[in-house]
Amino acid sequence: MRIYKTRTIATAACKKGQISIKGVQLKPSRMIKAGDVIDVRKPPITYSFRVLQPIEMRVGARLVPEMMENVTSPEQYELLEMNRMSGFIDRARGTGRPTKKDRRALDEFREDTPMFIYTPDDEFDFDSAD
Repeated sequence: MRIYKTRTIATAACKKGQISIKGVQLKPSRMIKAGDVIDVRKPPITYSFRVLQPIEMRVGARLVPEMMENVTSPEQYELLEMNRMSGFIDRARGTGRPTKKDRRALDEFREDTPMFIYTPDDEFDFDSAD
């Protein structure tokens, strides 16, 4: 019911043990009934959905709220948000690709710094102190 993009991906998730009801791992052929709470583990969090009405065929996105209810706890969403933020906090300064701010600073530095190009025609007096 649109938890996974395709039925093949959903079947693979069942076989990997990522989908369960009351802690019991499900097989792809398992029949569900109204009132079942399905836990879907998509690291780093586990989503929970209550089945309101079982269906035989795939339905449109507008009908999904009539068929199931998202009962995932707020703590799981906080865990997801913390995980998203930690990707930026843990990155050491200067590692990885430059940020937009860094890129602009580099471009500004290049524009302000005069470029000196040596050509063999230039004459230098290496003995003078000037």
